[in-house]
Amino acid sequence: MASGEGFLTDEQREVLKIASQNVETALPSPRLSSSPKSPTSLLCDIQLKVPAGGKAPTGGIAVRHVRRSHSGKFVRVKKDGAGGKGTWGKLLDTDGESHIDRNDPNYDSGEEPYQLVGSTISDPLDEYKKAVVSIIEEYFSTSDVELVASDLKDLGSNEYHPYFIKRLVSMAMDRHDKEKEMASVLLSSLYADVISPHQIRDGFVMLLESADDLAVDILDAVDILALFISRAVVDEILPPAFITRAKKILPESSKGYQVLQTAEKSYLSAPHHPELLERRWGGSTHVTVEEMKKKIADLLREYVESGDTFEACRCIRELDVSFFHHEVVKRALVLAMEIPTAEPHMLKLLKEAAEEGLISSSQMVKGFARLAESLDDLALDIPSAKALFQSIVLKAISQGWLDASFGKSSYDDGEAQNEDKKLNLYKKEIVTIIHEYFLSDDIPELIRSLEDLGMPEFNPIFLKKLITLAMDRKNREKEMASVLLSALHIEIFSTEDIVNGFVMLLESAEDTALDILDASNELALFLARAVIDDVLVPFNLEEITSKLPPNCSGSETVKMVRSLITARHAGERLLRCWGGGTGWAVEDAKDKIMKLLEEYESGGVVAEACHCIRDLGMPFFNHEVVKKALVMAMEKKNDRMLDLLQVCFNEGLITINQMTKGFTRVKDGLDDLALDFPNAKGKFSFYKEYAQKKGWLLPSFGSSTTEALPTAAAS
Repeated sequence: MASGEGFLTDEQREVLKIASQNVETALPSPRLSSSPKSPTSLLCDIQLKVPAGGKAPTGGIAVRHVRRSHSGKFVRVKKDGAGGKGTWGKLLDTDGESHIDRNDPNYDSGEEPYQLVGSTISDPLDEYKKAVVSIIEEYFSTSDVELVASDLKDLGSNEYHPYFIKRLVSMAMDRHDKEKEMASVLLSSLYADVISPHQIRDGFVMLLESADDLAVDILDAVDILALFISRAVVDEILPPAFITRAKKILPESSKGYQVLQTAEKSYLSAPHHPELLERRWGGSTHVTVEEMKKKIADLLREYVESGDTFEACRCIRELDVSFFHHEVVKRALVLAMEIPTAEPHMLKLLKEAAEEGLISSSQMVKGFARLAESLDDLALDIPSAKALFQSIVLKAISQGWLDASFGKSSYDDGEAQNEDKKLNLYKKEIVTIIHEYFLSDDIPELIRSLEDLGMPEFNPIFLKKLITLAMDRKNREKEMASVLLSALHIEIFSTEDIVNGFVMLLESAEDTALDILDASNELALFLARAVIDDVLVPFNLEEITSKLPPNCSGSETVKMVRSLITARHAGERLLRCWGGGTGWAVEDAKDKIMKLLEEYESGGVVAEACHCIRDLGMPFFNHEVVKKALVMAMEKKNDRMLDLLQVCFNEGLITINQMTKGFTRVKDGLDDLALDFPNAKGKFSFYKEYAQKKGWLLPSFGSSTTEALPTAAAS
């Protein structure tokens, strides 16, 4: 019997065969069924017949699926081998908690149960802020400007640079003077090359907006931040106009507004403020921008004398300001233009520096670009500056040490150069004329000089140069410029010339503000004074605004002018805006003219009357003398006034243009005069013909008047 154990009977073997065939044909694909039954599992469902002897036929299958209990009874195993009482259970039984022993030599971390962990998405701005803190801390320790520039470029988040400005200054504010000075030097170094001008401005605006929070932690935050802004203005990384613009976006009650007030009134308006601000945080190991410029100028002049290129390169390297090499390029080019014999040396130096990698290509292009922007001013001292610059650009590109793309946008063709030469010559001449006027106060001589130049198409440029030069001088010259403007308007300048001149001034207001701190306010005073002096009318302000480009700071200046001229007693205040000037107020001048004419009419001497007119010192306002003399002649019915005008003309005291202006003003008011003097039109016709006959009024004057007044002329 033992031999029969472990084998199936023929009947059982036949049943197994049939079951297997049925499963193969009827069983669905494993992909479609999540728990298919295997052939062997089907066998569990077959009723096994147990012989009468109490023993089941023994076999491989029976051993797996049939178990004997301790009581001797056969127990059928649960489906999939889970077993019942007294069995081990199925292989992957998940009913109980499984335990993984990490000390087991066969431990596999992959068997650990997975757990979903929530993770936050990283914000690029947060990452940038964290990174710049370490960069700034390292800079305060090493003073390595180039490393900071390199690290910022590696971050690659240029749009976040305003946050760097804010973090740098706010961290420096809570430290010693050394770190404050280092922060200012770093900002000047990164300006334009790494951080753009508008990002610098945005960074400081963010600081102003957070000034209230900074003041909680830093007691003197207002004063320190005002110093940083003032220093940025002095270092030319913020325009002075920044303060005016920032005030418009900040509440007056905010700490940020107090910062701007402090910067404007306490620091930027102080005498010698650039020197004071650059030395405010004493003990710095850095040299100031002005000192660095002086060192560069000195080494270049020494190089011109020695011609030692190797030594010059060594000196440039020792300066250790690779971020400021554009200044070396600019000053070298200026010297090459100023001293013709120095040009070969300077080009050789720049070529050597470029080939050695001492001056980078970006610094080289920046130096050329800076000079190109200032060529108009340079041309006043070097008339051929633009032609020389173009020649140097072509040489630099051909020798390979200047990017070829720079030359494409530098200049136009030779015809434009000829026009530039003519303009440059004019600019040079008018600077001399204006300087002479400031010394002599001789308006007629200035007018003759302009007429001798014979370039009326450049009149707006003269106005721009006149006011720009006056803005950088004392009140005396400012007053003289306003007085001259009135005279020019009467004599040789048209209203269009003056409008276009002010448009040019307003368009370049931001550049002017880099050199003249209060340029915006002073320009507003000049324009408002022109309106008060009847050089322009309020409508011309609209015309000027329409000619300005969009978002131009000059538009804000025009708005300021409107406020000035509509204020109470605006005329009197603006006429005296340049306190201590040489010009009379218009109303005072009118009173003096009336008194001297009345005195002359009552029996005065012609010579004394001419002396009084000369003492007025307002040749541009002599048309008022002509007008009042003609009206008084009508009123008194006394032609003695014509004798006075004749003498004034013969002595050159009153020009023919002033005569014409005076007669024109009387002609325009004839209808009103006729109400008081019925024969006013006839008298005017007589005076006109008398003046034309004597030669102090143009024959062409009043041809239309004669036609319009035939009756008056006949009488």
